[in-house]
Amino acid sequence: MSTNEDPEFQDALELPPAPPLPTAPVSDSTTAGQQESSPENVPESASQANRESEPDAEVPEAVAEHESEPTPAPPAIIDSDSKVVEEPKEAAIHSNGEVEAQSNDQAGRAQLRKDEGNRTFTMRELLTELKTEEGEDAGSPYSQETPQQHAAEQTNAAMELINSITGVDEEGRSRQRILTFAAKRYASAIERNPDDYDALYNWALVLQESADNVNPESTSPSKDALLEEACKKYDEATRLCPSLHDAFYNWAIAISDRAKMRGRTKEAEELWKQATKNYEKAVQLNWNSPQALNNWGLALQELSAIVPAREKQTIVRTAISKFRAAIRLQFDFHRAIYNLGTVLYGLAEDMLRAGAATNNELYSQSAIYIAAAHALKPSYSVYSSALRLVRSMLPLPYLKVGYLTAPPAGQPIAPHSDWKRSQFVLNHEGLQQYNKPDLKQAPQNLSRRSADGTNDKKAIKVEVPDIISVSACADLTLPRGPALCVDTIHGPVYLIADSWEYLDGWLDAIRLVYTIYARGKSDVLASIVTS
Repeated sequence: MSTNEDPEFQDALELPPAPPLPTAPVSDSTTAGQQESSPENVPESASQANRESEPDAEVPEAVAEHESEPTPAPPAIIDSDSKVVEEPKEAAIHSNGEVEAQSNDQAGRAQLRKDEGNRTFTMRELLTELKTEEGEDAGSPYSQETPQQHAAEQTNAAMELINSITGVDEEGRSRQRILTFAAKRYASAIERNPDDYDALYNWALVLQESADNVNPESTSPSKDALLEEACKKYDEATRLCPSLHDAFYNWAIAISDRAKMRGRTKEAEELWKQATKNYEKAVQLNWNSPQALNNWGLALQELSAIVPAREKQTIVRTAISKFRAAIRLQFDFHRAIYNLGTVLYGLAEDMLRAGAATNNELYSQSAIYIAAAHALKPSYSVYSSALRLVRSMLPLPYLKVGYLTAPPAGQPIAPHSDWKRSQFVLNHEGLQQYNKPDLKQAPQNLSRRSADGTNDKKAIKVEVPDIISVSACADLTLPRGPALCVDTIHGPVYLIADSWEYLDGWLDAIRLVYTIYARGKSDVLASIVTS
């Protein structure tokens, strides 16, 4: 992972054979402790996460927010100049060289497999292991080391690594001097109190940040060694404080960065699995973290590109659920919205390559999320590039078209026999029922009557400004099936989707349209569907 002062990054996604969709997985690589400002309320009865600061669009190799931006996986939108990173893990560093602790008094331990991958041994550790294997006498001076001596050796090894980093430019060198000073303070704190999990956690952050100061063109193993040392510190901190969710989150980012260095290998697969477990632990401890959910989805997306084909679709669908959960915590979380669009596009491509019939619904749903991400952040070139490739997959001049079962207009609670399955259209203005068989005759502007004189009173119509909330619902008075409720200032509107999968698509589409309206970006969405 590369940490950047700008919390937003992107990982390049693997372009599918079809129109190379520039997809950059957007990941959240901001270290725990860096919260985004909270967004305005948008319709739904779920609480929303803080709103992120607006980072510069970087084109990563996948979209993860380092923010982790997309990674080689489904349709990735790639901008050759951006990196996809996970949200930076920075300790709050003051100009006087002090690093502010970023953790809470909490903790829990997720076991890191320390013997997997390229482990960096000190000479003494190596000699000790060799002597043990040869059955050396237990009285060897190496086996007689006290815990204090072992801790001192680990501290020295970590400090040697940090001292070896100089930074690639003057700004990097200045920052590294501050990080080195901070590392010495945390090392001293741990010498005084080996159970100081706050110091261990912050020292891990310093090691992780120092790894980002390594020259990317360098062949030195120091970057991986620094990340491995950071992982050891996170491991120890969470052992002492099992509820330290920030540590699990940043530990997962460090493991993900180590996995990226190893390409699509078995070793990388094991590291991605470890990363997903740590993201899962972070979410269990702090469910209100859309960044952790987004990065969890990105890690699963990366893992799906390595595992055997028979396991891929299950992992991809799990990734979809994590992106969707992140969006439902923060409706304007454009990175997760974009990543969900790319993973759906990739799934549609995989199904097409496997010989399945073209799934236009998947392609169309993918385009909806990418269009929404662009509407929320029109300045991001990676989103703009992706939109150019998928815009034709939208049911223009609408954002979404599909069937829903509805009661007669004006009768939200009607006898089940009166409910009819009919077509609905959604655009930047709202949702409207259309009862005619030919959709081409439907009004392109929902604020005007249909050209064929359809009486508005006979059709259900919901205008975006009137929406209060949108949610799934279950009520014995409704017909059987996955139901949704659009609560408006004029009263609730109940609708039944054809399946749970279609229900998710309608819920997300209506919420996104409202969120775009609430953010004052309806004109951008209008230009997408009407121009």
